[in-house]
Amino acid sequence: MVSKGSTLERSAEAVPVQKDPDVLAAAARMSGEDLCSIADLSSGEVRAILKLGRDIKANPREYRHALDAKQMVLMFEKASLRTRLAFETGMNTMGGNAIFVDQTSSPLGERETIADVARNVERWVDVIVLRTYAHDTIVEMAANSRVPVVNALSDFEHPCQALADFMTLEEHFGTTTGLNFTYVGDGNNVCHSLMLTGAQLGANITVATPRGYSPDIEIVTIAREMADRNKCELKLTQDPQAAVEGADVVYTDVCVSMGYEHESTKRAPIFRPFQVNEELMKKAGQRAVFMHCLPARRNEEVTDAVIDSPQSIVFDQAENRLHAQKALLLLLLGGLANVGSFNC
Repeated sequence: MVSKGSTLERSAEAVPVQKDPDVLAAAARMSGEDLCSIADLSSGEVRAILKLGRDIKANPREYRHALDAKQMVLMFEKASLRTRLAFETGMNTMGGNAIFVDQTSSPLGERETIADVARNVERWVDVIVLRTYAHDTIVEMAANSRVPVVNALSDFEHPCQALADFMTLEEHFGTTTGLNFTYVGDGNNVCHSLMLTGAQLGANITVATPRGYSPDIEIVTIAREMADRNKCELKLTQDPQAAVEGADVVYTDVCVSMGYEHESTKRAPIFRPFQVNEELMKKAGQRAVFMHCLPARRNEEVTDAVIDSPQSIVFDQAENRLHAQKALLLLLLGGLANVGSFNC
């Protein structure tokens, strides 16, 4: 929790979630829309998802019939534990039904065009959740479907992960405004979504990557524009030691993502100086927490001593995947209209 001398102040919600202007505006705007990228959301909509996620977590019974008779299909080209189970559990506990289609041996677009898949699937379900290698698959599916399409993960972004991560940070610190957030490792899809989400919420983001592994310049440009609007900073560096100085949060991910296994031997020595270990964590702030999206390759990008330490909140992150994704589904599917407390 926040120390008494902290410069971050615990933020109290002035109104109940049912009357919160961010939540009500998001419910009106997001229903029926797609989520391909965090950049699709306004700052208010990101805040709304997190506020709603906290209320769902605290009062799950209030939402148990919110998505009655709604159908969700999950089409995954990559193996999954947290993403799949959090979406399936979330949909089922709100009264809907989840259907899983394993695409690991038959990638989308191989048997028939993505457009044809979209035009078929939209006739049967209310929302399509995709976990793919190519971000273009997400975009094409969304362009050809009349039901919402959600990017559960692509090679370019991991928006659902980032939403859960910042929900976890708000629980821990009370607010993310002014938080010093450092990401160490590969400038990959997780890094992209964290930059965008942090910038939307007023966190100061520092990204430390090896030369040649920086985040995509297009995402950096968008995130910096967001940061300027929200009076925070985004910095890039190749020095992990300097990056974690005084950080409130130290975050890392695997240095070899799915689809890049052939680069393991090449990447290992490049990323060794970016390992999050006890010595690196000592450079962070006294109350710093450690985060990882999981699965972790223990004693590669992070040591056992760090991931199993009291500073680690990795399993809080994993738990909040459920609540953040439930909030997202509710907003995209207009589910708040079925929640009694929203209709008083």
